[in-house]
Amino acid sequence: MQSPSDTSPLRTIETLRGPAGRLEALLNAGQPDAPYAALVCHPHPLGGGTMHNKVVYHTAKAFQSLGLPVLRFNFRGTGLSEGEHDHGRGEQDDVRAALDWLENEVSRPILFAGFSFGSFVGLRVCCGDARVRGLIGLGLPVHAEGRDYSYEFLRECPQPKLFISGTRDQYGPQEKVAAVIDHAKPPAELVWIEDADHFFMGKLEQVRDAIAGWTRANFL
Repeated sequence: MQSPSDTSPLRTIETLRGPAGRLEALLNAGQPDAPYAALVCHPHPLGGGTMHNKVVYHTAKAFQSLGLPVLRFNFRGTGLSEGEHDHGRGEQDDVRAALDWLENEVSRPILFAGFSFGSFVGLRVCCGDARVRGLIGLGLPVHAEGRDYSYEFLRECPQPKLFISGTRDQYGPQEKVAAVIDHAKPPAELVWIEDADHFFMGKLEQVRDAIAGWTRANFL
């Protein structure tokens, strides 16, 4: 692979469509000989989450620093994406559409990362999908937006997994997040960002380093 760069061309994708219509998306091209592509999903739209969220942006930058192509998109009803918010149900089909697009257009194995709501929705879809070789969950929500999140599906999730959470995450208390990871099918690694809240305020460089380090150690 050529020398990695996090300044690869960024282009708007016009051809990503899900069951609810066109999905607004951006692709960083990465290096032409990169062995993997990455997909990054954003936090809850009703809380203002979009693909331009800071955690999503820094996650994409971590992958870009390794030379990987990176796709991020807005869930249905968010930004310029067509359709209406579907409380995590239809959004799973949006993730499937993004995986299909990467498979057809980029044609290489995929690494998934999602933040908050995006981690829950994306992990449900990507666990067990043979196209997806590694999974990263950032700010895993346990109770947020007035609902409890169940991660029973992680018990049968075979891919290598990295989870990154803040020790002061208001939506994912340490003991509850640790219990989720303890019951996940190995291999699963949990990284705590000391004194970080749910949004990793002031700690985003640590998040980037953790993502890049784990990806490099396991896949490059």
